[in-house]
Amino acid sequence: MEICSQQHLIEKQRRKGRGAVSNASGRFERIARIDSDDGWDIPEDRSNFRTYVREEMARSIISYNRSPDLPFDRSINPYRGCEHGCIYCFARPSHAYLGLSPGLDFETQLIAKPNAPDVLARELRRKSYKVAPIAIGTNTDPYQPVEKEREVTRACLKVLQAFRHPVAIVTKGTLIERDIDILAPMAAEGLVRVGISVTSLDPKLARAMEPRVPPPVRKLQTIERLSQAGIPVRIMASPVVPGLSDPELEQILEAGKNAGAQTASWIMLRLPREVSPMFQEWLDVHYPDRKTRVMARLREMHDGQDYDAQWHHRMRGKGVYAELIAQRFKRACRALSLAEHAPRLRTDLFKPPSMKGDQMSLF
Repeated sequence: MEICSQQHLIEKQRRKGRGAVSNASGRFERIARIDSDDGWDIPEDRSNFRTYVREEMARSIISYNRSPDLPFDRSINPYRGCEHGCIYCFARPSHAYLGLSPGLDFETQLIAKPNAPDVLARELRRKSYKVAPIAIGTNTDPYQPVEKEREVTRACLKVLQAFRHPVAIVTKGTLIERDIDILAPMAAEGLVRVGISVTSLDPKLARAMEPRVPPPVRKLQTIERLSQAGIPVRIMASPVVPGLSDPELEQILEAGKNAGAQTASWIMLRLPREVSPMFQEWLDVHYPDRKTRVMARLREMHDGQDYDAQWHHRMRGKGVYAELIAQRFKRACRALSLAEHAPRLRTDLFKPPSMKGDQMSLF
């Protein structure tokens, strides 16, 4: 689907510092919101899109999946929506379930789960619970700016530390450095690993694609600081954007290795549901000369579609171009001595801490 109309785009000043260029209604809404001139020609002050956070009391926090494409079967997400504003974020369509737009609403109308740590502890204490690594950051970033004030992610990590439970974290945020005091001791016991996503080393491209993410050089510093603290780090070249960031693949991996990363991974750009038209709008605004090439490459990998959710193909695509990226990645990892698979996290240390009133063991 080609996007060419500019009528529904939000004015540049009102979306300053944001990724999406529109705020179309979600797919479940019966009524579409469209800005239009009422003809009165009266000047109006129209405010910028500001960030708002409301709270949601979670009834459960551990989400389970059976996807063969994922190396984990459970995850927790302290927040809904993400202020980082990455235009390519595959989680954007989830905001439609809330009656909000996957566009600018996704990055400005955020939801925090303040009781997530208590719910997590309760679920980990269930007699039926069987330990396996929990992933954090698989949907929205646990270290987006709102975490600095809310500290929901940090509180969840304290619970996992107390239970000696393994955790794998994925983030683009440098705020994770704040939690080295928790992560380093867990890493010493084989209970944690971190993936840092670097989409591009070009600060201009990175700022356009992910406007409120720290710049590439700062993310590399985070890899270095985590590594120096003994925390295993994976450099994630993701997503690879055909025609934009794909030439940088080897340079991203090399920069990650030089900063201290031990392992590496990559994921191809994914454009599910509303993400495709939003990404094409973004291309029209920022890189109109690259749009045809970018979309042609994506459609080559998905049988002519913008995206194909088929298992075993959705993360990497298929065909000549996808295979070329895979070969380049493997060759670079061999040259840099970057492993593609990290050692397994330990599960044998898991033990719920004693609660007040528990009967103490004699042995």
